[in-house]
Amino acid sequence: MGSLLLLTGGWVGFRGWQARAHLLNAAGLARELSAQVVGGDTARAQRTLAALQEQAGKARAATGDPGWWLGRHTPYAGDNLAAVRQIAVAIDDLARQAFPLLLRTDLTSLVPAGGRLDVAGLRTVSAELTTVNSAVQGTRSSLAVVPTDGLVSQVRQALVDLRGEIDRLANLTAAADQASRLLPALLGADGPRTYLVVSQNPAELRATGGMIGAYAVIHADAGRVRMGQQGTSSALGRFQPPLKVPAEVRRLWADLPGIYPADVNLTPHFPTAAALYREMFRRRTKTTVDGVLAVDPVVLSYLLKATGPVMVPGGVPLAAEKVVQTVLSDSYQRMENDEQDAFFASSAAAVFNALVTKKVDPKGLLSAFDRAVTERRILFWSARPEEQRTIGDSRMAGVLPEKDTVPTVGVFLNDGSGAKLGYYLRPAATLTVGDCRADGRREIRLRVTLRSSAPRSGLSKSVLGLGLAGDPYTIRTLVSVHSPAGGAVLTTRLDGVETAVGSGTERRRQVTTANVEVSPGTSRTLEVTVLTAKTGAGTAELWLTPTATPWTTQVVSAPSCDQ
Repeated sequence: MGSLLLLTGGWVGFRGWQARAHLLNAAGLARELSAQVVGGDTARAQRTLAALQEQAGKARAATGDPGWWLGRHTPYAGDNLAAVRQIAVAIDDLARQAFPLLLRTDLTSLVPAGGRLDVAGLRTVSAELTTVNSAVQGTRSSLAVVPTDGLVSQVRQALVDLRGEIDRLANLTAAADQASRLLPALLGADGPRTYLVVSQNPAELRATGGMIGAYAVIHADAGRVRMGQQGTSSALGRFQPPLKVPAEVRRLWADLPGIYPADVNLTPHFPTAAALYREMFRRRTKTTVDGVLAVDPVVLSYLLKATGPVMVPGGVPLAAEKVVQTVLSDSYQRMENDEQDAFFASSAAAVFNALVTKKVDPKGLLSAFDRAVTERRILFWSARPEEQRTIGDSRMAGVLPEKDTVPTVGVFLNDGSGAKLGYYLRPAATLTVGDCRADGRREIRLRVTLRSSAPRSGLSKSVLGLGLAGDPYTIRTLVSVHSPAGGAVLTTRLDGVETAVGSGTERRRQVTTANVEVSPGTSRTLEVTVLTAKTGAGTAELWLTPTATPWTTQVVSAPSCDQ
């Protein structure tokens, strides 16, 4: 028996060196190929696929012989060898199933041509995309359960990096799969549809991204899409008596979401905000729409990378690198409020026209949409319950879930300055997962830092607005922290001192809201301790208000409770 173990150990050691080299090569190629697919670089992706299939096949072969199987059942090294085998199989399956089918799938039906989308082609490609997505999601799940403890450092890092890239790919294939199934009906394959596209303005923060400043009506019929009436939230006026607001939201924000169109999204739950805005629009215009789509200027920057620069009426060029600054800063310095709303609406219309008339690379466009959806910058709500159920609790639905698969802490920002200073806000958040408690729950420590990059002078009256913080250059932000579902908020401190907060609940989450005022060039730090429901997970997730400048984030995990 001892001789057998020595022989097995020697054989596994020899094969291990082979497998390690092939596995690291395959993991690197898989990350590279995934990035090329997400980025739309099909030509390079085809070449990378051939190399990946060779390396992945060799890694799988090196970890699949009887000697390796025996090694997986020996003390000490067994767990490491089993993990390496799982990684090799997952990458090989990806190389031989998901990637080839994905590169063969014709995605041109997912983008407009001649002002319309081919809804018949969408339905044809839907089955292929479902198969691709199923394969990618399967690989993602296989990699997610591979234990990292005990892996040699190079293999462990390769696994972590690969997981991150496959997560991005999985988000892309899930979005393409869902789009191919939903878009035919949404674009009028079964009869005309009408939607509201609303522009969220992160210079005036609201929980879902920004105050809704402008809107446009979109008509869709048999795949042909055209833009109709445009307008502003201010023109809709205020509503008295207020529209009915969910009781939990009313206890947090009084009747404001039911009175002012600009306040419907004080709640982060987009279906509530969208339904309120739709009803306000209906009452003022006598037009009933089939759904509401929300976007922000950062989305325009991503889409412009796919379409190329466009011109706004009046001769203002919009390019991906400058559109956020142009729309959220420069325009405020030279325009009055009504002109700003009109400029924002015309900017969105120009990008929309480019999307439906220009020849756009489908993978590049999907990549832009994927990034925007991942950051929750594109939100959609359907007034048709069966379609809303299909969207489910995806990021695009903007649904604040009542249950967590992983403990999720929400940090939502609402402007309290009455100004357009959100463009200058630089937010950061760190979550630190605490130890397991005897009752199966965990404490999670949240640290939110808000920094102001606003100048101390020189901003226009339009930007400074009402100046509700006193000093017109101080940014006042109402920071609402939502506990994990079924959890609780325990403590709240601002700059190390306990602070007065508002509190309530929303969709099985305790909520604490603190007033944080930041003057130019300074920062403030809010520290909140929350409690999870019972969970074995050693990690947690953040759900954040999308801002003009993306958040800096970190999640510090802990061992799972069953380890």
